[in-house]
Amino acid sequence: MFLAIVAAVTISAIAAQLLADQEDYLNSTYTLLVDLVVFYSIFGTLFYVDNRKKYKTDLGKVDSPRLKKDLIKIVTSVGAGEIVYMAMRWYLQYYLLTINYEPYAASIITHLISTIAYLAIVNLGVRLTRLYKDDT
Repeated sequence: MFLAIVAAVTISAIAAQLLADQEDYLNSTYTLLVDLVVFYSIFGTLFYVDNRKKYKTDLGKVDSPRLKKDLIKIVTSVGAGEIVYMAMRWYLQYYLLTINYEPYAASIITHLISTIAYLAIVNLGVRLTRLYKDDT
């Protein structure tokens, strides 16, 4: 996750600066989209590589019930955090741009603040859904 966050911070800051001539609301929107695409592309790839053997049965088939159960837990845990993250990230970046922060600085600052809130909410969600508790 750390690698995905670092890449998303870096690339979205570059995108924000490249889009500096756009209206503030467009800069915030496009930067958020770049952030999400970069983060989920890297995180999804790394998650798949790390967990591809976890959902295989002894016969080499996919353990669909276990995969489905874990995916529901992940979506539940991450869903609320994502909503808060996207709202905070967009609003804070828009606000900082309207008070004349440099786009790259606004992107980095809002990314860090929003990520802290996201991690706190996801951590709470993981605990509530018992994502890492083995039910077997």
